[in-house]
Amino acid sequence: MSLTGLLLSGVAVLPTALGSFAGGQPLAMTTSSIAPPAKMPVVTKESITFGAYDPHGDLGASPDSKIEHLFLPWEDVDLRTLALADDYAQARGRTLLISVEPWTWSTGSRQTSQELLHSILDGSRDANMAAVCSTAAKLKSPVIIRWGQEMDETDSQFSWSHWQGDDYAKAYRRMVGVCKVHLKTAKYMWSPKGNEGLQAFYPGNDVVDLIGLSVFGLEQYDRDKTGRDQTFAEHLAPGYARVAGYGKPIMVAELGYEGGDSFVRNWAESVTKRYPQFPALSAVIYFNDREVYPWPDGYGRPDWRVVRESIN
Repeated sequence: MSLTGLLLSGVAVLPTALGSFAGGQPLAMTTSSIAPPAKMPVVTKESITFGAYDPHGDLGASPDSKIEHLFLPWEDVDLRTLALADDYAQARGRTLLISVEPWTWSTGSRQTSQELLHSILDGSRDANMAAVCSTAAKLKSPVIIRWGQEMDETDSQFSWSHWQGDDYAKAYRRMVGVCKVHLKTAKYMWSPKGNEGLQAFYPGNDVVDLIGLSVFGLEQYDRDKTGRDQTFAEHLAPGYARVAGYGKPIMVAELGYEGGDSFVRNWAESVTKRYPQFPALSAVIYFNDREVYPWPDGYGRPDWRVVRESIN
């Protein structure tokens, strides 16, 4: 292993300083042995597809989870570890959703937002994307590539979330074009957070197979901002309406909820249901860990994880 190892969804892989958290935080290295709690999304025969980003392995034995989500920087990473993620997904009959983040998780070594953009548009970063995609082409599991997520969220810490819409679209199109040379069978996900104005970042139907959205419910935040608890459907509706016209299957690529027992139970029972007002919604993918970046206005980093304590 060199520089950075990955710890992919409960698979221990000699992590170094960065680990395999979205944003580079270290993770636990064993599968939880605690029974699923009430916070676990309820999945039935009538449910849409359910999956998870599950670095602690809480859903490792779950037959309900059909998508294994992992986050991958395209710098300072040993791509051989993707084979371990593939083995993990294959053993469980899961699709791999790979969120490719176009930076290094080493915060002291990152380019500025504009430096990153220019290096992508002038072709200097083609090799980074080619390396990821040529490695992914060797995997046996079905693969979805999600590149440069939440580009419409200017409050986030992502370098690419401060680009103009046209620039992002050009960068996305270039990177998908590079990837398709090496990876012929993957589906490609364009994944805004769901904010107003996201349409400016749409790169075109020919490079988008799926659309991902992010939906998080924090009870105290809802009460403070709206005066009441809000449901999953209420949170999803605005973003869904903004992307439904593209005619693509829609997934909630990042999902989380946290609050009191009643709030959590309502969300757990709601997130995998089929809604007549959301006919294109095909899957929800739970973010089974603590939030990476602090929420605004002092709400800190909510803990979305379904298991409060694990035996490691």
